[in-house]
Amino acid sequence: MREPFLQKLEKRAVVCDGAMGTMLYSKGISLNRCFEELNVSLPQLVKEVHLGYVKAGAEVIETNTFGANRFRLEKFNLANKVREINLAGARVAREVAGDDLHVAGSVGPLGVRIEPLGSTSLEEAREAFREQIAALAEGGVDLLVVETMMDPNEAHQALLAARDVCALPVVVQMTIQDDGISPVGTRPEDFARQFDGWGADVIGLNCSVGPAAIQEAIERMAAVTTKKLSAQPNAGLPRTVQGRNIYLCSPEYMASYARRFVQAGVRLIGGCCGTTPEHIRAIKAAVRSVNPQPARAAVEAPRRQVRVMEPTVADKRSRLGAKLARKDFPLLVEIVPPKGCDPTKEIEGAQYLLERGVDAVNIPDGSGATARMSALTLSAILQQRVGIEVLLHYSSRDRNVPSIQSDCLGAHALGLRNVLALTRDTSQYSTVLESEQFEVDAIGLVNILNQLNRGLDVGGNPLGTQTGFLIGASLNHSALNPEEEIRRFAYKVEAGANFALTAPVFDVERLALFLRRVEEAGCATIPILASIWPLTSFRNAEFMNNEVPGVSVSQAIMERMRKADTGERARAEGVRIAQETLAEVRDLVQGVQISPPFGRYATAVEVAQALGERAVARKDL
Repeated sequence: MREPFLQKLEKRAVVCDGAMGTMLYSKGISLNRCFEELNVSLPQLVKEVHLGYVKAGAEVIETNTFGANRFRLEKFNLANKVREINLAGARVAREVAGDDLHVAGSVGPLGVRIEPLGSTSLEEAREAFREQIAALAEGGVDLLVVETMMDPNEAHQALLAARDVCALPVVVQMTIQDDGISPVGTRPEDFARQFDGWGADVIGLNCSVGPAAIQEAIERMAAVTTKKLSAQPNAGLPRTVQGRNIYLCSPEYMASYARRFVQAGVRLIGGCCGTTPEHIRAIKAAVRSVNPQPARAAVEAPRRQVRVMEPTVADKRSRLGAKLARKDFPLLVEIVPPKGCDPTKEIEGAQYLLERGVDAVNIPDGSGATARMSALTLSAILQQRVGIEVLLHYSSRDRNVPSIQSDCLGAHALGLRNVLALTRDTSQYSTVLESEQFEVDAIGLVNILNQLNRGLDVGGNPLGTQTGFLIGASLNHSALNPEEEIRRFAYKVEAGANFALTAPVFDVERLALFLRRVEEAGCATIPILASIWPLTSFRNAEFMNNEVPGVSVSQAIMERMRKADTGERARAEGVRIAQETLAEVRDLVQGVQISPPFGRYATAVEVAQALGERAVARKDL
């Protein structure tokens, strides 16, 4: 009969198993396949992996359920199989472990960002973890390992879910970077304190880095908590050899660090990516030769005094912010970054617009798949050389959190103060690529900007100075799912958005109805600017209506453009429609942004004449 897990940890270091995915891949399973589903379709293969680790000396084997939550399984159309897959994974491991060894239910990240960095609420995350953990408990696991967590908030929801559905011991393990800090910027001593206070039974680290970085971070954690510690490093950092990731840490090297882990107070030791039964066999031999350290005395390490700075009042952050506060109905015009590296035309266009009373220009991010100057670079050039204020579109597409923070800090240093936070900028028909990655979405981006405005990075670490961004958010009144759009907009407002910019407006009645729903939802608390796009032909109208995400052209406008067809007549009709639209939205919104076709800035000025005297050239900028 096996000894209770936590009781065993009181006496000595316990050896866990190694990588599941590495071994399944070595047995010919494609990386495109759902590894967790193998618990149902190929349980014998999963059993072989478990047996390999048991024969190597592992005392704890983890279930093949790392990604078996509804969010990750949904990518394989298996979201309705959460209970079946987790139950099967627990039973396969239990069969191998028998009565002598412990089975740990593996619970990985959800694969989505939760608030405040994403649109998944804390309760939604907690419910997804409950669903998975309940099935693991039903399957007979002895403990739970919440692992490879990047965000302490997500780990907290998993821990709370575990306490909701069972009384099993819970190991909570973060993943770190080479400097010991989590991917969202939390220091090891900080998340160790958090997990201690939240009641984790064992606190540790796994994945991402090799044993050296894990060792250093463990020592920092040991100084601030008396909880049992765990360490499951990768077998070093991977090297790509002929298209395959190869982990180069030898079993002997891993074993040498296992001894150091025990000496630092670690009581649960195993391996993550790249580790094999050979690594575990060496670790087991090393652990046997080291006497466990006695229980650590409570240590109250000095806590950082984090100074949260009060954000600058929105109307003091930029001229645009002041105009919105005064209800001046600001006029913005879009300037698309040039192909290549010559911004001469854009500089001349900005000068032209400034002389004609335009309040600011907005620069879209990542227009199409062609080689264009970055939006940030053009924004800085126009603001510095022309003196016109700029609204920088900034999307989180293909950017991780550290690069986002670096870009934003750099933008502020260059004098940029207005940022429209987007998941993907589709304003210029950006090509959607399968390779696109989104570590955070627009909601997370608003939160990051708001943190910077408070003098903190996303991990809550003080920067010593603060930014003063006026933060914009998108609002799509033509969304196919209005309820979801309003829900996300409410998150953006709560996260700190100061104003919103709509999708292109071609149906004022639809915009009015949508804004009424926004008001009824209680999130119409920030100024909203309407986006106006002059059409150039019937073909252009068809394209906008059918192929541009988030755009809906009314049938009345489609018919008018059909009659105008192409040429100068169609261009003139497009301008008239834009002018009428602008006049109609004047009482619905607090400002407007005009996107002139093909860089024809005179067209934008012509459309703006619908504002009457407001569009006359001014020199008060």
